[in-house]
Amino acid sequence: MVIHLALALTFFNFVGATAARIVLTLYALEIGAPASAIGVIGGLLFLFPLLLSWPIGALADRVGARGLLLFATVCGAVSLVLPYFVATLYAFYIAAALNGLALAFYHVTLQNVIGVASRPEDRPRDFSNFSITGALTNFVGPLLAGFSIDHLGHATACLVIAFQSLIAVVLVLIWGRRFPPGNPDAARGMGGAEMLADREVQRMLVVSGLVQLGSDLFQFYLPIYAHSIGLSASAIGAVLATLAVAALIVRLFLAQLLKRVQGEKLLAWVFATGAIGYALVPFCGNALVLGLVSFFFGLGMGIGIPLTVILMFSRSAEGRSGQTLGLRLTANNFVRVTGPVVFGLVGSALGLPAIFWIVAAIMASGGLLSRAPAARSQSKKDG
Repeated sequence: MVIHLALALTFFNFVGATAARIVLTLYALEIGAPASAIGVIGGLLFLFPLLLSWPIGALADRVGARGLLLFATVCGAVSLVLPYFVATLYAFYIAAALNGLALAFYHVTLQNVIGVASRPEDRPRDFSNFSITGALTNFVGPLLAGFSIDHLGHATACLVIAFQSLIAVVLVLIWGRRFPPGNPDAARGMGGAEMLADREVQRMLVVSGLVQLGSDLFQFYLPIYAHSIGLSASAIGAVLATLAVAALIVRLFLAQLLKRVQGEKLLAWVFATGAIGYALVPFCGNALVLGLVSFFFGLGMGIGIPLTVILMFSRSAEGRSGQTLGLRLTANNFVRVTGPVVFGLVGSALGLPAIFWIVAAIMASGGLLSRAPAARSQSKKDG
């Protein structure tokens, strides 16, 4: 029951968050907001996930999930109700910040609920289902936003999206007491400084950040490259769709894969497909070949993010899983904010193909880093 409730909340909250980004951006443009204001709205959507994921994770360890999720869902609802009544630029800034605050709270908390409430033998399957649910919201959210705007207008679309959070509020109020309680005594164990000093945690943070970097930059720069070779918007959309389809397919089998292959070895495969995919893109001259490369990329990198969640949770200290997952999200959000900026400068200086080849080399390095524990373990056995 707890896992199903967490997955339901994941669906409604993430649909609302994904749709909110589109609705807030397009509504702001509708009222005449300049490009700089749109950039501020985009930044505010990810500001709190960057700043607060780690402390929110620690809070989830201490007080449990119910109160945090209730706060998050209310923030999500208010963030979309506000622009309906007050269609001003400052209202959009507040709405974006509230929506980002909601995302910071329920992303960390729901991940931790999945890990804590799962039996060890079921954890890969439950995290896999969590990632599949997240992938579905990336499909449903934009469709809901688009159809709502086209048929109801921007203001009413805000209420439609807010309704997703209201459903989540009701679910938490009715069944939220079923969530595992917090454990204040266990939370007094290893602190943040000690956690960051742990070399294994450091390694996993770097690996997780590299997976996020590889996934984000591919989806960001692939359309730019496709446009540079003359592909139409519909062709570019179809190419990106092959990536989404491949990611969804491979996530269906993540639990079975983890039963047969050690997590670090599977992560090495993720980086290998990422490196090959990036290296091949500059040699693609048409939509068909680019779609095949995108599909291959998705078959590997599609499980990278859920796999790092599983591995990070497995390395968390007793009673510190929320803080560990929050630390991972902080690192990932830092990469999401800085990655496009840094590689944008690289592209300006060296050209677009150089971005793909440099990231390919980074992905290959990530593969070597992910295999480090397995190599140390084998050397100990041989010794």
